[in-house]
Parts: sequence; C-alpha cells; structure tokens
Amino acid sequence: MHWSSTLKFKLAQKPAIWVTILQAQGSVPRGAGTVMAVFDDDFLGTIGGGHLEFEALAQARQYLRDPTHLPALPIEKRIALGPSLGQCCGGALILNFEHVTVADEARLQAILAAEASRRFQPLALFGGGHVGQALVKVLAPLPFHVRWIDSRDEIFPSDVAPQVVCEHSNPVHAAVPDLAPNSRVLIMSFSHAEDLDVVAACLLRQRQKKDLPYIGLIGSATKWASFKRRLAERGFTEEECQQVTCPIGVPGIEGKEPEVIAVAVAAQLLQA
Repeated sequence: MHWSSTLKFKLAQKPAIWVTILQAQGSVPRGAGTVMAVFDDDFLGTIGGGHLEFEALAQARQYLRDPTHLPALPIEKRIALGPSLGQCCGGALILNFEHVTVADEARLQAILAAEASRRFQPLALFGGGHVGQALVKVLAPLPFHVRWIDSRDEIFPSDVAPQVVCEHSNPVHAAVPDLAPNSRVLIMSFSHAEDLDVVAACLLRQRQKKDLPYIGLIGSATKWASFKRRLAERGFTEEECQQVTCPIGVPGIEGKEPEVIAVAVAAQLLQA
C-alpha cells in the first residue's frame, strides 16, 4: 500500500468516502481491514475490483454528491457476491462507508500504517547486483518490507521504492543477528565467500531463534553441494542445511536473465 502521500495531497483539496471491509465471509477478493479512499473524480486502493468495487464506488460518490446522506455516515452495508453483482464467488462482505476530510488525515495514515505492518512481510536481500536490482523492482508492488544489504559502497540505485531500506554492512553477515523476526532471507552477493558467511550466520540464528521462515541462496546444485561441505566443516548438520533453499525460484522457469530469475524468486517468496 503505497498511496499514503497521495492521500494526504488529495484530502487537502477535497473530502472523500473511506470504504473499509469490516467482515469477509466465504470466497471474497479481499479480506477484512482492506481500505479504499473514494473521491468524486478518483479513488485510491482497491477492495477487489470487478462489479463489487464498481458498486462501492458508485455508492460512495452518491454520498459525496448528495450531502443530505452525510449525517447518516458512517454506515455499514452487506454485499453478497452472487449473480446480482455478476460475481459468483459465493462470499459476502460488510463494507463501512465513512465521510473523511483533511482533519482525518493523521488517523487514516495510522490505519494505513497498521494495515501495512500486518500485511507486509520483512525480507532481507543480501546483494545489490543485477539480480538483486531486478528483484527489488519486481517486489515493489508486493507485500514485503525489504532490507537491502551489501558490503560495497555506492551499489544501490537512488530510485528505490518507499518500502526498501538500503544498508551498507561490512562484513555483510554482521547484519544477520538484528534482522526483523520472521524475515525471509535472500542471499545473492557478488562473492561466494560472502554468500557462505551469510548462510552460516542465518543457520546460527536459526539454531538460536528459529525465526527465519525462508533462507534462499542463489546458485546451482553444484554450488550448494560445495557450500554444504563447507558448512559441515563449520559444525552445521545436514538437518540444519535443509533449511536453505538452493537453487531458488519456482521450478520450471529456465531463463537466466536477471528479470526472469527475479519473477521466479518473487513467486517462491509468495509461496513461502
């Protein structure tokens, strides 16, 4: 959810209707807590698209056009996703419609921040090379907060997405102990020696905390076989090494271009 700055700007110009999914039952396009800001000529966010969203937009704009409705807001409406909406999902939603102005902006930003914190997963990406840069672009619209780490100076581009934090760490594996709990980890530095140190640091953290649900290492099966021997020399067991995914990316995608690898890896992260 990257439209908080746009919301601030637009609310300073005109009021809006704030639409919230309060309850979601059965098969529905978006879950409870999803929000959308509707203006008379625009909207931010989505509650799932299709005819459901079309009807919600129309209802919200009716409230904006006819101020006599405003005293009755907020108001809740139950919408069944059946034949009447042309959507046969079979579920139902309860939507809340609320009139908001610039005076509500701080409260709404807090709602957006809480929703982002709930939905966005922490991801540590070690390596600012070609694949790392392609991956950051692919991840931009996806629900991840990215901590992008490299030991080299001036490796990061200047135009990263708002949810990406760039960090210089030398040695690079020194960043592992203070990663956010439940971080997904991707390891693709410029150096096999750095990669090995990061993998070892992740496995040591797993031994102590068991809070890294995904550890992915770029490379071939041959590279991983070599790494396993070196990790065994450092005292890591076969069971511990099984926590590492290498090669990375969903199977069946054979291209080696950075953008192709990035798509395959992003898909695997969503599965994880």
